Amino acid sequence: MKNILALTALSLGSLCASDGAMAANTVRPIALSDTATWYFKEATQTEWLPAVVPGTVHDDLLRLNLIPDPFFGTNEDSVQWVEDKDWEYKTTFTITPDQLAHDEAILNFEGLDTFADIYLNGALLKRTQNMFVGYEIPVKAYLQPGVNRLNLLFHSPMKQAMGQFLSAGFTYPADNDHRKERVSIFTRKAPYSYGWDWGIRLATSGIWRPVTLSFHDQVKIDDLYIRQQSLTDKEARLNVRFELQNLTDKPTAATLRLTGTLDGKQQVQKEQTIRLEPGCSVDSLQLSINDPQRWMPRGWGKANLYDIALTVEVDGKEVAQKQHRFGLRTVRLVHEPDSAGRSFYFEVNGKRLFAKGSNYIPDDALLNRVDSARYRRMFRDMTEANMNMIRIWGGGVYENDYFYDLADENGILVWQDFMFGCTAYPHDPAFLENVKEEARYNIRRLRNHASLALWCGNNEVEEGIKYWGWQKKYGKEIHDSFVKGYDILFREVLKDQVAQYDDRQYVHGSPFSANWGRIPSLASGDSHYWGVWYGQQPFEILDTNVPRFMSEFGFQSFPEMKTIATFAGPEDLEIESTVMNKHQKSSIGNHLIKTYMERDYIVPAKFEDFVYVGLVLQGQGMRHGFEAHRRNRPYCEGTLYWQFNDSWPVVSWAGVDYWGNWKALHYQAQRAFEPILINAIEEKGQFNVYLLSDSLAPVENARLSWQQIDFAGKLIQKGSLKTSVPANGNVLAMSVASGDFAQKRNSSFVLFTLKDAKGKEIGRTVYFFEKPKDLALPQVTVRKQMKQRDGSIELTLSADRLAKDLFIEIPIQGARFTDNFFDLLPGEKRKVIITSPEIRKNGDYPVTVRHLRETY
Repeated sequence: MKNILALTALSLGSLCASDGAMAANTVRPIALSDTATWYFKEATQTEWLPAVVPGTVHDDLLRLNLIPDPFFGTNEDSVQWVEDKDWEYKTTFTITPDQLAHDEAILNFEGLDTFADIYLNGALLKRTQNMFVGYEIPVKAYLQPGVNRLNLLFHSPMKQAMGQFLSAGFTYPADNDHRKERVSIFTRKAPYSYGWDWGIRLATSGIWRPVTLSFHDQVKIDDLYIRQQSLTDKEARLNVRFELQNLTDKPTAATLRLTGTLDGKQQVQKEQTIRLEPGCSVDSLQLSINDPQRWMPRGWGKANLYDIALTVEVDGKEVAQKQHRFGLRTVRLVHEPDSAGRSFYFEVNGKRLFAKGSNYIPDDALLNRVDSARYRRMFRDMTEANMNMIRIWGGGVYENDYFYDLADENGILVWQDFMFGCTAYPHDPAFLENVKEEARYNIRRLRNHASLALWCGNNEVEEGIKYWGWQKKYGKEIHDSFVKGYDILFREVLKDQVAQYDDRQYVHGSPFSANWGRIPSLASGDSHYWGVWYGQQPFEILDTNVPRFMSEFGFQSFPEMKTIATFAGPEDLEIESTVMNKHQKSSIGNHLIKTYMERDYIVPAKFEDFVYVGLVLQGQGMRHGFEAHRRNRPYCEGTLYWQFNDSWPVVSWAGVDYWGNWKALHYQAQRAFEPILINAIEEKGQFNVYLLSDSLAPVENARLSWQQIDFAGKLIQKGSLKTSVPANGNVLAMSVASGDFAQKRNSSFVLFTLKDAKGKEIGRTVYFFEKPKDLALPQVTVRKQMKQRDGSIELTLSADRLAKDLFIEIPIQGARFTDNFFDLLPGEKRKVIITSPEIRKNGDYPVTVRHLRETY
């Protein structure tokens, strides 16, 4: 393999940033957040209490039993006082004379929430005002041999922003801010922490990401940016751009070594000596890699990742090193006028990608509870559900590096919103400068990740300005300021920051034009379709109201009973109980669940049955939409449902609840997102069967078979045909008159199977002709056999007649099932494996099953 490496000096001025991500160093950093002993207190008190860093005030108070669990019952109300107080944190650490002898020391705060004054040995180092920015502070001049004292004063987010709120002259339309004084829009702090229509209000303060102290000699690497200039099957050309600081007061001869590896095998190694003047400099290396191995999204191949390390040596001694993983791929958003309106699809490595995925919110109201194991579980949830894209929604946080590392490794594309959502925002100079710093920091931090596909300015802000009645509420002058502010913030400032620091595409907001799904707007760009749910339209409307790209749509359900038991007592198990309503943040949510249930199901009398049927309703209804979107390729090229996860145990649109339990929605997404899907539907008097594929390989000489079977297992009719499945496309494989299936429409189903030329089953689905409430479902007892061992239970289920939407329950949070919420067909044996670290071979774990007919 021939590799070409050249060094080019760039006269771009001094761009080294003191707030960038910390570079690796030959001197091991001191992890103050892990090794130091921390204390905290309310600012007016005198007693210091033990603290855990990283963390928040709420975490510390809860750990010390000074506040009740805010997730339980109505305790949310009793912890709101915390956000009105100022809080202090402190620690000490020891510095040796040898450490002081280094050329520089950097105190790095990766995340402070949010308004913090930082003091070291009596000196004010910095005042912060942005939760989303990390701060690198040179501190050698402030350190002393022996004990050093670090103090942080966190100002109440409410008090800090109250002056802006009072002087604005009006209250911004931040309806998800669950307090009369809506100060959230003035603070660059996670919007969801002030409340949302699925979220608890916990406006936290604290050191929410790690703190380190690092020492540097002679040269420090501030940034390493791997820019892909071109990519073909034969060659990839890269510009490896880096920012260096010469920490001495005289020119230094430095040797740069660039090493690149793939799967541990060295691909590149080259050395070059340069002259570094004192201060900051920006340089780049031109790199060519022959026979590049592309990073591929999930389902299309391996997510190949290269490792590049830049090492700096002075006088034969390594003084600095920085490394990144990156992938070679092309990602293009095709967002162009066409005959239907305006397209919106992602082209990855030159091929159209049907985006399958969801919208991600922060996985906890208390962010520091989300550890690496939880992140790995989430990505396992994504990949097992056949997803290839996740949208990081604009009301949360820019995720930590590990999230994007996992996205890289698992082939999950990331649609990245900036953190703005559902309200107008200020656009004064100070606010805009704060936003610029936030954008610059996070773009530079994340731009090397192969998974990062798109920057998006906000969630639903322009839609709110245009369509949510703000002009009538506020009058022309204020509304005009909203429009002007939008253009400045999202069409100028953020657009310019992306253009300056990254090569990726940027869209000013999502949705592009859709007014909650009204028909004309569906033809142009991405859509948030809320005609289903808020508009109370039936799920069947999704067959005809099809967007170019569905970036949001959803339907609520309660979580399952074992999750409800973590926040409610037996006396609270009523749909409209005080506790249940405290965990239902959508004011019309319970009404809408019941309204839709009445259309399609027999509404149960028991609360636990209502919860179960609601889970089934959510899953089946959303699957209807997923299949409609896939069926309408290439007009529609993506479906990202609302929402992937929960930040606390709550009634919500999530497919995975707070404890990691898959709802029926996630199982149905898994089925609807299979690489090859059989989709049967009755359209205009025809019974049509489509084969939908997003696999890059065609299937030739396949056989599609079908059997119409009654609920007791009797075969009514059957048939088969030869067909082929195109690569990355759809085909109408079968079309017959609906009258051909006139027999027993309310007491039979059609089982479809698709096999390849070798007889291997590559697709399977079951079709019912009527709504569940109109089916003559039989009473049936499901037989079960269990084999239990450490870590797993093997469950074998069978029944003589149909058991529809069978739900397996086990009282272990986060237990995983190889399948659930499925139709157990008459005479079928279905094996399900339940896994959890909590399962022991001789333990007592009651496993129960229920199906739809048992609820009435």
